[in-house]
Amino acid sequence: MLDHISLGAADSTIDLTAIPAQVQAGSPPFEYDVAIVGLGYVGLPTALSFVAAAKAVIGIDLSTARLEAIRADRVDILSTDHDRLGKAMESGALQLTGALDALAHAETVIICVPTPVDHHLVPDLKALAGACASVVEHARTGQVILLTSTSYVGTTRDFLVVPLQRRGFRIGIDIFVAFSPERIDPGNSQNSQESVPRVVGGVTAACARRATKALSAYAEHVHVVSTPDAAELTKLYENAFRAVNIALVNELADISRELDVEVMEVIEAASTKPYGFMAFLPGSGVGGHCIPCDPHYLLWQLKRQRGSAPLLEQAMVSIARRPRQVVSRARDLLAEHGKAVRGSVVIVVGVTYKPGVADIRESPGMEILERLNAAGADARYVDALVPELELSDGTVLRSLPHEPLDSIPDLIVLNNVHPGFDHSWVVDHALILDATYRFVAAPHRATL
Repeated sequence: MLDHISLGAADSTIDLTAIPAQVQAGSPPFEYDVAIVGLGYVGLPTALSFVAAAKAVIGIDLSTARLEAIRADRVDILSTDHDRLGKAMESGALQLTGALDALAHAETVIICVPTPVDHHLVPDLKALAGACASVVEHARTGQVILLTSTSYVGTTRDFLVVPLQRRGFRIGIDIFVAFSPERIDPGNSQNSQESVPRVVGGVTAACARRATKALSAYAEHVHVVSTPDAAELTKLYENAFRAVNIALVNELADISRELDVEVMEVIEAASTKPYGFMAFLPGSGVGGHCIPCDPHYLLWQLKRQRGSAPLLEQAMVSIARRPRQVVSRARDLLAEHGKAVRGSVVIVVGVTYKPGVADIRESPGMEILERLNAAGADARYVDALVPELELSDGTVLRSLPHEPLDSIPDLIVLNNVHPGFDHSWVVDHALILDATYRFVAAPHRATL
């Protein structure tokens, strides 16, 4: 249960018995401008943005497979970033390594590792703890260390500030530490790395200045807050806001069906209000790296401190329940047509967590497949971005061709509709459950 993490004030007892030599004597020039720790959906685009800003970047990842995929350009990034990646690798402006001692050779170190939750919705901080420990171990005087991974309030203090102080570094004098939450929208080219403002909370004013200078190499806007804690809570609030509103709009969709009102018409009408309203869209649930996970960091921390957030708690319960509602609705539709779930062929279209990305982490589409199979259905899927997948019970499924099906399924469940692919074949099938609420090409469809 991560009992080693302190959520109280930072430890003020600093072991000064072995002050690093580089703190005492200064540090030689750095070979790289930036080191990126973790080259996933956040780290790799961040590295490419720095390269585009004419910075020398070294990307560090312990996964050999990930490094090979990047070198071969077999990664799920925006088309513009594919262009950047090719140029960065060709020019040598981006170096890749699995060697952690490379951390000592960069002026700015940015930590971008995943922070998931486990099956009990408890934060899994193993990757983050390991990355921070390595950064602390190889820290040098003059470095700027930026944590971007979403976590509980106080993570920067617990995983970076206190360990660095124990090594003898004076924060804001010898070394500069800040938290700046990532704000990447996978698959959306409209919100570029450069245009989305970065929030920065430095441990000291000097830390904030140095972190701002580092990020301003590519970010057009940097918003400074008073502390890392404020920046950490900012990120948690952003995704808690989304979670609550997604739960609300899903509930509105259920209400609309009960009242025989078209929910998308209601949302479109409400969106005409120029103040006090922001449109969210209903669906089959949420997935990916943020909304299913991040609010649980806040709920976990509050629980440890005997606090609560009942609205957020209920929103997360509602979100988690959504894929089950899809399967329940599928069962009802089949029953209305004289069919049982058991033995029925059900095709799930789009199993990724959002359109246009090849990411199935926490995807409601995966849970829908698993629950349909558990109910006895012959559940299959169509997704051009996911040729093959493995369910939690070890079952391996392969995508059906993204074209008219050879046989007629009993039901099609639209979970996601990827842009750039022809889904017109879906219209020819009589029984369609549209969990996107937006597949207007099939007016005979049922919605969730």
